[in-house]
Amino acid sequence: MTLAGFVAYALALGIAAAVPGPGVVALVARALGAGFRHGMAFAGGLVLGDLTYLTAAVFGLSLVADMMGSLFVLVRYGGAAYLAWLAWRLWRAAGDPKRVAALTGERASRSFWAGLVVTLGNPKTIVFYMALVPTLVDLRHVTMGDYLVLVALTTAVLALVMTPYAALAARARGFLQRPAILARLNRSAALFLAGAAMWTVVRRP
Repeated sequence: MTLAGFVAYALALGIAAAVPGPGVVALVARALGAGFRHGMAFAGGLVLGDLTYLTAAVFGLSLVADMMGSLFVLVRYGGAAYLAWLAWRLWRAAGDPKRVAALTGERASRSFWAGLVVTLGNPKTIVFYMALVPTLVDLRHVTMGDYLVLVALTTAVLALVMTPYAALAARARGFLQRPAILARLNRSAALFLAGAAMWTVVRRP
C-alpha cells in the first residue's frame, strides 16, 4: 500500500467514527453512568470489534460474513438487549448513591465486552469494512506489513476519536455530583443507552 492509501483509510475511518452512531452514543452513556474507566473499557471493545471486521475484509472473509447473516442478526439483537439491560440498571440506580457507586465499581471487563458486542452488531461498522474499505484499499495486494499498519492506524484513529467522548462525559459527571443532579444525569444516560439499543435493532446495513 502507498502512503496516500493509508492516509485515505485513516481519514475515512476518522470521519465514520466521529459521526455519532450506536457505538458513540452507548460510549457516552457508559462514561456518564459509570465513569471514565468504564467509558474507555467500552471504547476498547469498540476497537476490537473494528479490528475483527478489518481482519475479515483484508483476508477475504466478507463472503463468510454474508453467509453468516443470521448470526450477525443474533449478535445485533444480543447487543441491543445488553444495552437495554444496562439502561434498566442505570435507571434503577439513578436515585440511590450506593447503587451508583456499585455500578462505578464493577469490573471494566463488562463494559469492554459490551463495546465489542455493540460493534459486531452495528450495521454502520459492517458497511464501512465490507463495502467502503475495499474501495479505499486494494485488498488483493495487502501484505502482512500493510495489515499491521492498518491495525495500528485503526487503533490510533479510534482512540483519538473515542477518548474525548469518554473524557468529556466523565468530566460532566464529575461536575454534577449533587444527588438530585446526579440522578437526572444517570437517568439521561439510561435513556441514551436505551436509544442506542433501539437504533441497533432498527437500523439496517
